Amino acid sequence: MKHLTISFALMLPFIAHGADNPDSTFYKHAAEGGIAEVELGNLAQQKSHNQSVKDFGAMMVKDHSAANDKLKSVAASKNVTLPTSPSATQMATKAKLKVLSGETFDKSYIKGMIKDHQETIDLFKKEASSGQDPDAKAFAVATLPTLQVHLKTIQTVAANAGVGSP
Repeated sequence: MKHLTISFALMLPFIAHGADNPDSTFYKHAAEGGIAEVELGNLAQQKSHNQSVKDFGAMMVKDHSAANDKLKSVAASKNVTLPTSPSATQMATKAKLKVLSGETFDKSYIKGMIKDHQETIDLFKKEASSGQDPDAKAFAVATLPTLQVHLKTIQTVAANAGVGSP
């Protein structure tokens, strides 16, 4: 029992830090997602043989790097510590994609990008409509149109490549 008390006591600063900002979960998921999009975009540029997929990957790197920088700035002004790597699930997706190539890579990447952008748009819409932190809310509102363009673009790439939705 004593071990549990010590472990819980060690966790208190992390629990309290998360509670400092009511939108800390949004910050965390937005940061992890943005980092993952950049990493996967780089991978798409390296592994794909489809120019549309390579171009989409380049757009992910450019747009999400810019959004990540803006998010870091907003978070720093709020003393919110952002993750510096994607989530475990996102890292597993990257590992899976790394071993694929050609059309198999393209199909998996495209389907993942459609799913990821649908989920991210939902996250950003929720923050935009019901977020408590005005800066996080403003970031979500400002970033949402770019995410919607990404979704439309990857859906077009999917249609042209003969890839269905996930």
